[in-house]
Amino acid sequence: MRPIALHDIQIRTELQPGDFGYLIYLHGKLYSAEYQFGIVFESYVAESLLEFCQNYIPETNRVWVCEHDQKMIGFMALMNRGTAAQLRYFIIDPAYRGIGLGKKLMELFMDFLKTSGYKSAYLLTTHELKAAASLYTRHGFKLTEEKSSTAFGKPLIEHRYELVIH
Repeated sequence: MRPIALHDIQIRTELQPGDFGYLIYLHGKLYSAEYQFGIVFESYVAESLLEFCQNYIPETNRVWVCEHDQKMIGFMALMNRGTAAQLRYFIIDPAYRGIGLGKKLMELFMDFLKTSGYKSAYLLTTHELKAAASLYTRHGFKLTEEKSSTAFGKPLIEHRYELVIH
C-alpha cells in the first residue's frame, strides 16, 4: 500500500448532511485519546457547531471538509464574528498528519480571510496543541491571552491567538 499524499485528499467547501455529526464525533474521539479531554469538550463542540450552523452564510463563513475515500479526515471553519473571523474546528485525523494538510488548510483559510474584507482573525486553543500553535504563528497569529481553566474536564491553559490584517 502506497503512503497517502496531499493530492489524495479532497477538500470541499460545501456542507453535506452528516458533516456536523461526524465532526462532533471526531473531536470527541481524538481529543479524548490524545489529550484526555472529557465528554464536556464534545458537548462544547456540539453547542458551538449549532451556533455556527444557525449563522452560516457561505459568503462570509467557510468550511473546508477534508475527505479521503469518502470519509471525513479533517476539517476547518472560518466563522463570521463581524469585522473579525474566528478560526474554528481545526482537526486532522492522526493518520493524515505530516503530509502538509494542515499547512494547506491554513493557506486556504488565509486566502479566504484576506479576500472577504475581515480586519482581524482570532482562535482559541490550549497550551497542549503545540504543533497547531506553531502553524498559527507561522501565519502571523500572535498569542494575546492565557488563562487557567478546567473547562474540558482537566486542568489546562487556554490560549487566544489574534491576527490583525493590514
